[in-house]
Amino acid sequence: MSLIVFLFVIGVVMLLLEVFLPGGILGVLGVGAMIAGCVLAFRDYGAGGGVAAVVAALVLTGLGLVLEFVVLPKTALGRKVFLSAAVTGRSGSDAPASVGSAAAETLVGRECEAATVLAPSGVVLLDGRRHEAFCRDGYVEKGARLIVRGSETFRLIVSKT
Repeated sequence: MSLIVFLFVIGVVMLLLEVFLPGGILGVLGVGAMIAGCVLAFRDYGAGGGVAAVVAALVLTGLGLVLEFVVLPKTALGRKVFLSAAVTGRSGSDAPASVGSAAAETLVGRECEAATVLAPSGVVLLDGRRHEAFCRDGYVEKGARLIVRGSETFRLIVSKT
């Protein structure tokens, strides 16, 4: 009897620790311990004892889930462990802009500045916007003045002035 109770206690503890160590391993081990406890109950106490063990396992599992997902999030520890705020925002405000072929035609011949080292790819500034660029002349230092010569596959083709 003590081994059955021990397996149930270990199973419940592992299920509760699953909240702190996600990944499913502790949950699977906890369920396995409870199943082993049920099997031992069937073997040692017959069908009546086994059914009682299964009911006890289901009740303990239900109580554990309520404790984890209803009670724990409302506690001080739960507020530290569980996420309560959504991550909002957008990307790309400072990211280099990609240039379509139609827009790139309007940029040909314009002067721009290397925002990063182009070796030979990098980022250029044009009208305050960052664009991905490829320099035909190879390596260019940051801050160098460049001319837009064309575009290909969402990047500008530039060369030294």
